[in-house]
Amino acid sequence: MAEIKLVRLSESDREQFILDNQEAFNYGALEEFGRRDDHFEEDGQIISRETIEQSIDSGEAYRIVCDGQNVGGVILRVEGENGDLDILFVSTRVHSRGIGYAAWCEVEKLHPEVKLWETVTPYFEKRNIHFYVNRCGFHIVEFYNSHHPDPRDPEMSEQIDEQFPDGMFRFEKRMG
Repeated sequence: MAEIKLVRLSESDREQFILDNQEAFNYGALEEFGRRDDHFEEDGQIISRETIEQSIDSGEAYRIVCDGQNVGGVILRVEGENGDLDILFVSTRVHSRGIGYAAWCEVEKLHPEVKLWETVTPYFEKRNIHFYVNRCGFHIVEFYNSHHPDPRDPEMSEQIDEQFPDGMFRFEKRMG
C-alpha cells in the first residue's frame, strides 16, 4: 500500500485542486462514454466548478500527497457519528497503485468518531463501485433514479434526472 498523507487544502492550491478533480472525474466518463458523452454539468466537465466549490466550502478538503507530490484529493463532511465522503479523486497518472485505498484508510484514522460513512457514485463508474465495495468495505444500499429519487436531497434528484438519467448508487460503511 502506498504511503500517503492527507494535507488540509490551502487557499493557494484551491484552483489546481478543482482542475485536478475535474480531470479525474472526466476520465471515468470519457472512458465509459467517449467524446460523445452528454453527462457533463458544464463546458465538458462531468463535475462543475460550482459543485466542487460548494463541496469545499461546506466540508473539509484535503490533498492526497504521496512522496511530496499532490496525487488527488478528498472532501468530507462530518457531523457527530455520521460522515459523508463527498469527493475522493486520484490523478489518472497514479491509478492502480493503492493510493485511493491508502487515502481512505487515512480518512478513517482522521475521524474515528464516525460510525456511519456514506457516499454516492453514478451507475457508470464501475471503477468507483469496485473501489468502494471491494476495497473499502462499503455496501450499496440504494439506487437513486427517476422512479426512486433521494428523499433527503431534492436537488440531487434533479441532477440525477438531468445528468445521470440511469441513476446513482448510494453506499454505506458501518464502522466497528
